[in-house]
Amino acid sequence: MTTQRSSFLKSPPNAWHPAWVAVLGSLWLASIGNFALWQQVHQLPEVSGFRGLAFALGFGAIIAAALTALLSIVNWRGLLKPVLTVFFLSAASGAYFMVSYGIVIDSTMITNVLQTDTKEALDLMNWRMLISLLLLGILPSWVLWKTPLKTLRLSHQALSNTFTAVASVVVIVAALLAVFQDFSSIMRNHTQLRYLVNPLNSFYAIGMVAAKPFQRDNKTLLPIGQDAKTTALKPSDKPPLLLLVLGETARMGNFGVNGYERNTSPELSQESIISLKGVMSCGTSTATSVPCMFSHMGKEDFEARKNNYESLIDVLHHAGLAVLWIDNQSGCKGVCERVPQVLTKELKHPSLCKDGECFDEIMLQQLDERIQALPAERRAKGVVVVMHQMGSHGPAYYKRVPENFKKFQPECKSNALQECTREQVVNAFDNTILYTDHFLGQAIQWLKKSEGNSAPALLYVSDHGESLGENNLYLHGLPYRVAPDFQKRVPWITWWSSRFEKQSGLSRTCLKNKAQAPLTHDNYFHSVLGLMGVSSEVYQAKLDVHADCRSKS
Repeated sequence: MTTQRSSFLKSPPNAWHPAWVAVLGSLWLASIGNFALWQQVHQLPEVSGFRGLAFALGFGAIIAAALTALLSIVNWRGLLKPVLTVFFLSAASGAYFMVSYGIVIDSTMITNVLQTDTKEALDLMNWRMLISLLLLGILPSWVLWKTPLKTLRLSHQALSNTFTAVASVVVIVAALLAVFQDFSSIMRNHTQLRYLVNPLNSFYAIGMVAAKPFQRDNKTLLPIGQDAKTTALKPSDKPPLLLLVLGETARMGNFGVNGYERNTSPELSQESIISLKGVMSCGTSTATSVPCMFSHMGKEDFEARKNNYESLIDVLHHAGLAVLWIDNQSGCKGVCERVPQVLTKELKHPSLCKDGECFDEIMLQQLDERIQALPAERRAKGVVVVMHQMGSHGPAYYKRVPENFKKFQPECKSNALQECTREQVVNAFDNTILYTDHFLGQAIQWLKKSEGNSAPALLYVSDHGESLGENNLYLHGLPYRVAPDFQKRVPWITWWSSRFEKQSGLSRTCLKNKAQAPLTHDNYFHSVLGLMGVSSEVYQAKLDVHADCRSKS
């Protein structure tokens, strides 16, 4: 009598076939793990009733089959459980952020995560996130690791994996054909849905970030503006002193000087400022916008670049100017690495710094001494100081403001914004704008005191905006083409001293007439060079917002 050889090695009697574990794990991820996606699908006007249910089932089948096919590649002895655990934990964290803040996960969001420092990460931690990780990630992972798996011989495992992959592809094709009309239309008209497919969105985004070194030479930094030079000063002129305030997460529409119903900018309203209200950002996150706005390229060319280039800061340095970068944020994203820098997280102040974070006014402390420490021959040509604000960085808006500037109450005192009413969220955000107004007011007062030995000016521009609960969206970082204007429309505020105005030949009236002109971060690089009278082959007058406001004499 011949004994049939079993395809299984020694396994517990209640052990599960690995293919079924992969299928059940995929079904969990496609259903519970994609709550944010199904929430969005439910709100689509194109699909409702039975048609909507059929589309959701078909779309869910496509996601589950795609996950199963992916898992079949790694469904080998000892690999399935660790990989599926990563899937569960990734889906749990993604689901929390997508549901809580209305964000989506793409390569920009992954870049933001990689560049987030410890303090920013802690601002995002709360009990809701921990519960989400526990229920959606740790619990299914615990069940997975408690479930014994049958151990197949390698040849039978390979056959099983192949069959699973082929069956998954068949399910994908069948489900796609069943709902193709709705699927093609919805994916075309609601592109944000593709960034909600959890956790495939995270894996795809990580892959895109990992592929960037192969798409772009990140090891080489190409020089620009080495021919830069400044206009010679007249004997009666004073060296220009330009304070560039790089705002953080400020919405143009929440400034009182821009027509907001609340008086969030009482100090700026007392100054002779010029506010441009038609400015759109380069991106919806700091990691994207800051390198882009300090680049000589426009948004489209910057995103498609094959090489990295020096920044506006380098060109100012090449021109012989004294340049200083003061950072009260998580860094300058590479644009200031070749000039003197001050990081406020290294500073101590009894009232302005606590718990490892400083209020923005810390950047004005010892400023005269810091400038005096710059080379004298450069200061004689002009000084540019960049101050990178903490500004309105969320979600913990309440942490960015000293107690005496919490005018709008009640404010949200949680980093889980969904726990607060929208009024509380807006109040907390508006308090950050009120404090930014005070910081800018104090900066202008400091500049006025410098007018005896310099020609001072200030330019304040934010990197991006913010969503405050409109359409259940919070924070920022949505893909640019689907992001609301709240995340893209930014303030651009200019102040000149009378001496700077006279020396530069600029017309205040001319610039005021551009208050509603459509502008973007593309104008920033060239407008700053224009303000400092820097000429270079990389300077484009057509993008300098001040060019046609300067007298020809």
